[in-house]
Amino acid sequence: MSKKLAVAILNWNGKNWLEKFLPSVVHFSENADVYVIDNLSTDDSIKFLQNNFSSVKVIKNNRNYGFAGGYNEGLKHIEAEYYCLLNSDVEVTENWINPVLNLFEKDPSISAVQPKILSFNNKNYFEFAGAAGGLIDNLGYPYCRGRIFDSLEEDKGQYNDETEIFWASGCCFFIRSKDFWEQRGFDERFFAHQEEIDLCWRLINSGKKIFYTGKSKVYHVGGGTLNKQSPHKTYLNIRNNLSMLLKNLPFPKLIWLIFFRLCLDGLAAVYFAFKNGFSHLWAVARAHFAFYGQTLETWKLRQRHQKEKFYQTKWLIFKHFLGRKTN
Repeated sequence: MSKKLAVAILNWNGKNWLEKFLPSVVHFSENADVYVIDNLSTDDSIKFLQNNFSSVKVIKNNRNYGFAGGYNEGLKHIEAEYYCLLNSDVEVTENWINPVLNLFEKDPSISAVQPKILSFNNKNYFEFAGAAGGLIDNLGYPYCRGRIFDSLEEDKGQYNDETEIFWASGCCFFIRSKDFWEQRGFDERFFAHQEEIDLCWRLINSGKKIFYTGKSKVYHVGGGTLNKQSPHKTYLNIRNNLSMLLKNLPFPKLIWLIFFRLCLDGLAAVYFAFKNGFSHLWAVARAHFAFYGQTLETWKLRQRHQKEKFYQTKWLIFKHFLGRKTN
């Protein structure tokens, strides 16, 4: 009989990460079933697991579906009340699970929860992918408590609270299985990046809550699959963010905001070209063409109702880059 929680680690040629971080997951997850969902790795990940972690259940996908599709495929084979989707480059800590389950059991309207996410390489600081819980500004730019764009805060206990947030990080993403499947999981067209924000937004539009708990913490390396400087990551982030906005924004805000964002992306493309090279400018252009190509399909995925007030901060990009707002 399956336990209440299933910890699911998506793997693609990540044997080195599994070797380094899976021991902490197994050691500190005694009340959960641990799974590795493999996206048709070509290294010896599967052999390593079979030889060293007999208690870990392995699910083999028949191709590399990316983050979104990989989890959608793999989780079909897992029965549990709650899922924890955990990156392979995450070190967990003692008692990382109980505070999350306590939140779920205290409030049935909570659909997803993330812990405090700190940097594995600089453990006194928050990590880029999630930090102390995700928020979004009125232009649709995601940011976190403890991280605005590339500015990271030192952890001084300022986010040891438990509070409602807008999105939970896919780096360590706890979710009720019934809510995951009611929303048909992640949007597989995203492949990777911001699919968890899109899912959280859909959950919020359906009346659910997303929460953060500072009583649980993990340490994340980050950039294990795609480096932050990768043009393909630029492409995915911009394309997926635009699709997410078209799918989830309330209609009165939709037209002007999408147009404004397209203009800002043009300015960003010039900035990227000077900072990171022409390949990033081309990545922005490709992202826009891909977004246009998906427009009709994305429109059909809009829910009946959209949350009117979806943001906490206004004009974050201008406050940050012109006024140097860092928190």
